[in-house]
Amino acid sequence: MPTDSIAPTEDVSPKADLPPVEELLSTAVEAVGGVERPGQIKMVQAVQHSIQSGDHLAVQAGTGTGKSLAYLIPSIRHAMTSKGAVVVSTATIALQRQLVDRDLPRLSEALAPQLPHEPTYAILKGRRNYLCRYKASAGWPDDEQDQLFDPREVSLTGRMVQRIQEWAQETETGDRDELVPGVNEQAWRQFSVSARECLGATRCPSGMECFAELARARAGESDVVVTNHALLAIDAMEDFPLLPEHEVVVVDEAHELVDRVTSVVTGELSETMVALAARRVGKLIEPHLGDRLVEAGEDLKALLAVAPAGRLDELPEVLGLTLALVRDSAWGCITALGPRMSSDKDDPEGAGLRKAAFTALDEVHDTAQRMLDAFGHAEEVDRAEVVWLETGTERRPPLLRVAPLTVAGMLRDKLFGDRTVILTSATLALGGAFDGLARQWGLGAKEGAKERSGWTGLDVGSPFDHPRSGILYVAKHLPQPGRDGLPEAYLEEITELIEAAGGRTLGLFSSMRAAKAATEALRDRLSVPLLCQGDDSTMLLVKQFSEDEPTCLFGTLSLWQGVDVPGPSLRLVIIDRIPFPRPDDPLSSARQRHVAAKGGNGFMSVAATHAALLLAQGAGRLLRSQHDKGVVAVLDPRLATARYAGFLRDSLPPFWPTNDPAKVREALRRLAAS
Repeated sequence: MPTDSIAPTEDVSPKADLPPVEELLSTAVEAVGGVERPGQIKMVQAVQHSIQSGDHLAVQAGTGTGKSLAYLIPSIRHAMTSKGAVVVSTATIALQRQLVDRDLPRLSEALAPQLPHEPTYAILKGRRNYLCRYKASAGWPDDEQDQLFDPREVSLTGRMVQRIQEWAQETETGDRDELVPGVNEQAWRQFSVSARECLGATRCPSGMECFAELARARAGESDVVVTNHALLAIDAMEDFPLLPEHEVVVVDEAHELVDRVTSVVTGELSETMVALAARRVGKLIEPHLGDRLVEAGEDLKALLAVAPAGRLDELPEVLGLTLALVRDSAWGCITALGPRMSSDKDDPEGAGLRKAAFTALDEVHDTAQRMLDAFGHAEEVDRAEVVWLETGTERRPPLLRVAPLTVAGMLRDKLFGDRTVILTSATLALGGAFDGLARQWGLGAKEGAKERSGWTGLDVGSPFDHPRSGILYVAKHLPQPGRDGLPEAYLEEITELIEAAGGRTLGLFSSMRAAKAATEALRDRLSVPLLCQGDDSTMLLVKQFSEDEPTCLFGTLSLWQGVDVPGPSLRLVIIDRIPFPRPDDPLSSARQRHVAAKGGNGFMSVAATHAALLLAQGAGRLLRSQHDKGVVAVLDPRLATARYAGFLRDSLPPFWPTNDPAKVREALRRLAAS
């Protein structure tokens, strides 16, 4: 069971001749010109204890704690004498780049004199992120899944393809993120392959100079390997390893782990995917077999075009017959292709065509079978997955999706089973406890796990004085939010708060529709500049917001977690409503029902936990440095009145609370005048 404190223990491991982590931390902090903080010291000791004991650790470390150093130092120390690397997984490219471009270079240089050798590090991404030299030179089958009807977009993609070709002649890494400005997915697909499509280094003519293989080689020789949650999940769940040998994993931004893993294991099926598989198998098999697959795809297209969107609790007979037809047609093509490994090593082009065909056919066959398997259970508790239909757009046809109702078992068995895992974020203790997320990670139950399945939860606090620096204002007097947009009372409240703050406001809305509606309604009422997500790239909007103090920025989900604006440009964070998932969201609603069927509280385990995470992340935008001050204003009165309000408030930083709008406006005016 988790505890809320860890006493540092004497290091009796083979690394005892190395300096203790406290000494290494002092060296590192001095080198970067920082100041050691109690929470940072507590965390570095806890991570070291976790690595020594083998117990997993969930550690909440508030903004400004210096958690990157706190987990990197014991990780590097462990890697010095272990046989494998330490893997650090993040959810965002921004944090990956911060670690590889800033934190690790400075840390390696600072610690080198005290360690056996200068620490080494590398970044490793999924194969799709690297340019494939063979595909770029040989030409593979047409991967186009979307038909572009706009000639301007065709021309734009063509220019991007030309730019990739020019970049391919000079790049040393082949890493897509180094291609600036970026390119769309359509252009990049023509130069990249997935792990399943890859011929392998020994069979590919470009294997010796493959960018993905070179990145893996660098990672295999490094002490610290920085990757992302998606690749971490794929590595844990696939039969073939993608990451170097490792026994310790650090999961930063761990509050996003479940969602990222769920995305990795979510399958989808549409007519265009079936058509792509048929095109890839093309002339490799008898025409009538490919035609049968095309016809099955057309049947699926016709059915999905008229079917209502949403969750499928029962399998309609006609859909079941269509899925079975798609599955069987794909299997017929797979069987006709013959052996998966061609005996002709001198025909890499033919091998590439066959591998691409197998990959597309396998995905169609396996996803169709998975969807059929999701139905037919006598009891809700026996159901493992949920299937739903998403309506199409101008650029994308309707498609079916299938996702697991929980990834806890996968994580428990595949990620936590034979590794020590340290999970960290500024937001992990929801409602004041780690248990909610621990259950989602699979750490709440012992069955099926190795004996070494203990875990500890630790909150090392924050260097910020939240009660003195920030106010949590809940507008208890407002009506409950409805489904018909923002009430006039909400617009008046937002106007008064922004005027009192002199602008300097980040508005976090539960939907893009609400953000745009608020922007349109308030631009004429306010005398300060008002930006809305979607007006320009998010990066440029945040830059403009941070550089011009009176400016306000309204937006939705990515702003809840992706904005770091210290200083006087941000004094007020407005949250329009508690960010529960939509009631008609297929996956979250199915997960709530499943938890309830097993005797749990589905609302609290799924919807309230989701809302608590986002609320805490949104409120965390306010204080980004020691000198920041301001107000988090939640307009939804349910945060003060609902039975679950205490759980949500306990998930937020400990700001000084009030429901008095006059006090809040006066505080904002004082800040604006200071």
